[in-house]
Amino acid sequence: MIAIVKDSATPDQLDHFVSWIEGRGFKTNVSRGENETIVGIIGDTTKIDPFLLESMDIVDQVRRVSEPFKKANRKFHPEDTVVDCGHGVLLGGGNFQVIAGPCSVEGDNLWDIARGVHEAGATMLRGGAYKPRTSPYSYQGMGERGLELLCEVGHSLDMPVVSEVMDPRDVEGFLDRGVDVLQVGTRNAQNFPLLRELGRTNAPVLLKRGMGCTIDEFLMSAEYVMSEGNPNVILCERGIRTFETRTRNTFDANAIPVVHHLSHLPIIADPSHATGYTRYVRPIAYAATAAGADGLEMEVHDDPQNALSDGAQALTPTQFSDAMRRISLIRSAVEADLD
Repeated sequence: MIAIVKDSATPDQLDHFVSWIEGRGFKTNVSRGENETIVGIIGDTTKIDPFLLESMDIVDQVRRVSEPFKKANRKFHPEDTVVDCGHGVLLGGGNFQVIAGPCSVEGDNLWDIARGVHEAGATMLRGGAYKPRTSPYSYQGMGERGLELLCEVGHSLDMPVVSEVMDPRDVEGFLDRGVDVLQVGTRNAQNFPLLRELGRTNAPVLLKRGMGCTIDEFLMSAEYVMSEGNPNVILCERGIRTFETRTRNTFDANAIPVVHHLSHLPIIADPSHATGYTRYVRPIAYAATAAGADGLEMEVHDDPQNALSDGAQALTPTQFSDAMRRISLIRSAVEADLD
């Protein structure tokens, strides 16, 4: 349930109203937008009489919200959320960012990759130090040394660093070593202990859609993080598993406008994992940009044929630079004022 507050309400009246609601056992979420203030009421709202609320001087109107995700819901928070990723990089609310780098941190070649993507216009550096792999015999990442190298390289270029965390026990260590954005991979999209632990931090969380998750389930995963107090969630559409076998996953372009309609959270796209093949990465990146994504996450490697993981879907620095020029043109066309 949401209560839309009258423009004439004073701060004291708003505080009194919130206290009155919370005194009856409900949680509240106050969103102050440019045009209106909304108080989200979270709990079993069947116990609240909406006519009683509307009779209060401070309340303009009351609406019930049927979706189970409350904090991630645009009805509770009409304004777009803008996430501060560190180093002056903002994502969401018109701030478009590109995250690029290798699937796995492999060694000192990270310096050349990072410089290349930075020069091409990427604003954030990605790299896996601990890799969740389908096979236990595949390369699992450099571990702690990989995190240290990733942060050293990224921060030397004044780029926020993005890396995937898999275990709730590792969250504090990632933050202590300087990781700016904690990524949750598709296999952990419904790892609820991990999501709750991330929610107890204030760090930006890049949450990838589970390979079998509906959009509502995707938003409920974000709700797990936000319900613990962390509002800094970035959603990522990375393709879902369907009966199609010609690509690694099926990229769901629908999810981008649907999420923007349902939620105030920013959503980016990962065309690398969506397709699994270098030849398809750039077209899907262009499609996601045109669909209104708030950013992209792309895998780039200086020698994809010899990459230790996911080389088949990595762009070379030259290919990435070409993609960035075209992405800029698409954004200009989509955002052009035709009047």
